Amino acid sequence: MASVKTSPALAWGGLVLACLFWAGNALVARAFSDAIPPVSLAFWRWSLALVMLLPFVAAPLWRHRQQLCRAGWRLWLLAALGISAYNSLLYTAAHSTVALNLTLVNTCLPLAMFLGSGVLLGEWPSRRAWAGIGVASLGLLWLISRGDWRALAGLSFNPGDLLMLLAVCDWALYTLLLRRWAGLLQAVPGLVLLGALILLGVPLLLPFFLWELASGAHFAPSVENLAAIGYTALCASLVAYFLWNHGTQVLGAARAALSNYLLPVFTALLAWLLLGEGLQPYHWAGGGLIFAGLLLANRPR
Repeated sequence: MASVKTSPALAWGGLVLACLFWAGNALVARAFSDAIPPVSLAFWRWSLALVMLLPFVAAPLWRHRQQLCRAGWRLWLLAALGISAYNSLLYTAAHSTVALNLTLVNTCLPLAMFLGSGVLLGEWPSRRAWAGIGVASLGLLWLISRGDWRALAGLSFNPGDLLMLLAVCDWALYTLLLRRWAGLLQAVPGLVLLGALILLGVPLLLPFFLWELASGAHFAPSVENLAAIGYTALCASLVAYFLWNHGTQVLGAARAALSNYLLPVFTALLAWLLLGEGLQPYHWAGGGLIFAGLLLANRPR
């Protein structure tokens, strides 16, 4: 994607920051689920991101038009998966299921990426990586159960969980295809590629946004709502997507997906800092297991 070489440590740092921004995005989605319709939030998020990014990438987009045109339908598919579909599914799921279930369904992502990397890319993870994902999964389940395994037996699921599962599969496919077609897009700088994906993804969202408006779903342009859209556009879209795409290129799809386990840890920390929700011992224990799993999975042989 980008020709600039980056060390694995810097790539991991970028993935950690991306997960921090996406944890904030989850809090925004939950806090504004009644104020902003899901497709409207996705549409205005990416429209604003395009307005902010286009002045910096318009000229490079024109210079790299031949490489982008060679990608053809692949670029449209990446835009549909990563820009249009994923966020719409996530925001819609947040309207019809609880945050606890969203976190639980998200545990499927690293496993889907591990299997998909082997099938689509021929990059089967090592046994140490599988052990790491096991340890991180235990830490995440410990967080979800709030330190009591018996709580897992009382979990219930609804149609919103199916939407979140579709969102997880969508994101896994986007990341795997981005890695698979990296050779075709390696001459295109990361921000330029992101600009091209947004430029294609916003028109794909437009019919669904108009359908939502026709159904009577609107939101008030208050300071709070506009600030929420601004955060999702700048931090959760431009910065986080660039860091995720780059980390995927440097580390591989399966290893990059392990950073997803940091989302509930950061969500708990942000809830403590911003919402005044106290950190409990199970937060520290679960977070420690997650970090231990990530270190084990990425430890040099």
